[in-house]
Amino acid sequence: MDTSERAEKAKANFLQGYNCAQAVLLSFDDVLEAQGLDAQALTRLASPFGGGMGRMREVCGAVSGMLMVLGLVEGYDDPRAFAAKKELYATVQELAGKFREENGSIVCRELLGLPKGPDDATPEQRTQGYYRKRPCQELCACAARILAEHIA
Repeated sequence: MDTSERAEKAKANFLQGYNCAQAVLLSFDDVLEAQGLDAQALTRLASPFGGGMGRMREVCGAVSGMLMVLGLVEGYDDPRAFAAKKELYATVQELAGKFREENGSIVCRELLGLPKGPDDATPEQRTQGYYRKRPCQELCACAARILAEHIA
C-alpha cells in the first residue's frame, strides 16, 4: 500500500467513527497483522488516546497512533538497549517534528483552537456538522502519510 492509500485509509477509518489514534493505527493493520498482532486488541489499546488522551486535549491522538505503530514496527523490548532507545527517540522526534511543521503543533487543543485544560469527557456525536468543524480526518491522514513515508 502506498503512502496516499495509507493516508486515505486513516481518513476513512476516522470517518467510520474510530478515534484519531485508532484511525491511524488501523491504517497499518496489514503491517501489524503480518507481525502476528491482533487488530482488535490494538484498537482497544489505542482507544484511550482519542481527543488528545481521553479528551484532555494533550498530544494529538493521530500523533499517538503514529507513534504506537512506530513502536510496534521499530520499537525495542530490552530495557538495557540504550542505542535502540536513542535511535527510536530520535525517530519519534523526527516524525513528530514533521507533523508539527505541517500542522503547527502536535497538541490537540492547539490544532483545534480550544482553550487550555481538559474537555468534557463525553465524546461528541459524529454528525456532518462535527466533521465539517474538525480537521481530525486530515490530521489522521497526515500522520499516516508521514509514518508510511518513513517505513517505506
